[in-house]
Amino acid sequence: MPVSEHDEDGYIGPATLVLDGTELTVEVTLRGHFQPIDGYYRWYGRIAADEQLAKLAGGKKRPVELRTPDGTAQGEISDPDPWDRYRVTGTSTPPFHVPTSLDELEPQEA
Repeated sequence: MPVSEHDEDGYIGPATLVLDGTELTVEVTLRGHFQPIDGYYRWYGRIAADEQLAKLAGGKKRPVELRTPDGTAQGEISDPDPWDRYRVTGTSTPPFHVPTSLDELEPQEA
């Protein structure tokens, strides 16, 4: 689900997080933007607190794969915040749909 029609690109909803070969079903809030200075698309967000993730990650920065209904991407989780939500970041193709044409951005008339 897009975050908002007036917001940056993004996704809120269920995802599969793969950490050390273990698949976890998690809830994520993701956003992203194109960085014109270096030419990369950067995506980032938070993973809702999850007991199994906390055990597997051990509070450390770790490489992960993140899958949503719209795509899959490689990323990295960082240490958790005070509410046990891990931050996730990635560069390049995100695990959610990003509009690539003006037709996708402008509302269509019925």
